[in-house]
Amino acid sequence: MRAIQVSEHGGPEVLRPVEVPAPAAGPGQLLVNTDAIGVNFIDTYIRTGTYPQEVPYIPGAEGTGVVAALGPEVTDFAVGDRVAWASAPGSYAEQVVVPADVAVPVPAGVDAAVAASALLQGMTAHYLIETIYKPEPGETILVHAGAGGVGLLLTQLAAARGVRVITTVSTDEKERLSREAGAAEVLRYGDDLARRVRELTDGIGVAAVYDGVGKATFDAGLDALRVRGMLVLFGAASGPVPPVDPQRLNRGGSLFLTRPTLAHYTRDRAELRWRAGDIFDAVAAGSLRVRIGARYPLAEAEQAHRDLEGRKTTGSIVLLP
Repeated sequence: MRAIQVSEHGGPEVLRPVEVPAPAAGPGQLLVNTDAIGVNFIDTYIRTGTYPQEVPYIPGAEGTGVVAALGPEVTDFAVGDRVAWASAPGSYAEQVVVPADVAVPVPAGVDAAVAASALLQGMTAHYLIETIYKPEPGETILVHAGAGGVGLLLTQLAAARGVRVITTVSTDEKERLSREAGAAEVLRYGDDLARRVRELTDGIGVAAVYDGVGKATFDAGLDALRVRGMLVLFGAASGPVPPVDPQRLNRGGSLFLTRPTLAHYTRDRAELRWRAGDIFDAVAAGSLRVRIGARYPLAEAEQAHRDLEGRKTTGSIVLLP
């Protein structure tokens, strides 16, 4: 089968198309013919070696497709079922072995590209706003990278419950997309970001900051929080945040800081099905819109990573086998 392989850590150029033996489903596993593959920032962290990973390996962990074969002990799925997953290593490939306990059914009518990109980013937005900090109607939050995949989904989920959303973006086009998703105010990045946020909140600050950017926005995020506000650092698109003196949280107003990851908020099958079900149900009903900003052939994974890291994309991006 065709796949993308990384034989050494480095830049996007290490993503190389290869032919490899087709995998086989073992006990408790599904063999899936992929229809679409999600591309996420965590893939770039692993590719560069920021997150440890032995080489060679096939990158990617998210996708959707049709079950081609069942391994022993699988009872919840059948050949021909449409499934999606967000934690099956080796997903940049024409066929993927997916543990049955991390696969979820894809509702009829949900496009493959949407299903492949809605799960990881959608469940991330879900745990951020449903579990980490659940803002009340009328509260104000700040969402960095408002036109990114998670940013657009998080903004929609928050605005739908009556939360006032301030976002940050880098271009006029991204501002338009963020406002369409429900952002009440859209700001550019910059040294005076915290001041502008406080001006928009009568000097009080926001209840929570959802930050997937990291190093470039972290300080401004802390400075934009109200007393006892929470900074949720869930990514590092601009680089990792340097060590922080806990006393700074005291000086800022008894602030809260957390660095969550999706795996800790989908710890069992029931939690996974709850989050995935909420997202797919909303997508199928039309109340949650997933923007596919770009589609690339599988062989062009290198370009997909270049565009993602260069902030040239909006919403989600997918690879198509």
